[in-house]
Amino acid sequence: MKSDSGLEAGVRNALQCLPGGIFLVTARHEDRRAGLLTSWVQQCCKQPPMLSIAVPKGAAIMPLISESAAFAACHLDADDRIIHRKFRGELGLNDDPFLGFELLRHTLTHSPVIASAAAFFECTVTCHMDVDGDHDVFVGRVVNGRMLNGRPAVRIPEIGVPLGS
Repeated sequence: MKSDSGLEAGVRNALQCLPGGIFLVTARHEDRRAGLLTSWVQQCCKQPPMLSIAVPKGAAIMPLISESAAFAACHLDADDRIIHRKFRGELGLNDDPFLGFELLRHTLTHSPVIASAAAFFECTVTCHMDVDGDHDVFVGRVVNGRMLNGRPAVRIPEIGVPLGS
């Protein structure tokens, strides 16, 4: 049986089984900073190490990634509810969403990195693809990153069930 999106229920169910992390993708250009909560982050190259991220078309963070040619992907701690609440909806560029949060200093890309993240990656953009869908894809070369604290949040997309619980 086909749905409104044209996918069979079996395909939709199979896609929902793909595990993913819960990330805060961040970017900065000049005095503007933005963040986007997503699970659409994936390693796509081993040598050199690269990540791909999918960003909704029209998201406030998209021009910052494009103009700065950089982004950070903060893998959130599984127990961090504050970041989830703050970045759940679409935020504009009028207010700085990072005020009041502890950030790592001296990052290479100057993208905000949340100090409470379980891990982070800083990337320089090597490719931007405007795909025929509801998201654009950015590929970034990892230039910095490390494990920080806690347990990285992992979930099954669209279902929200943490793995290993």
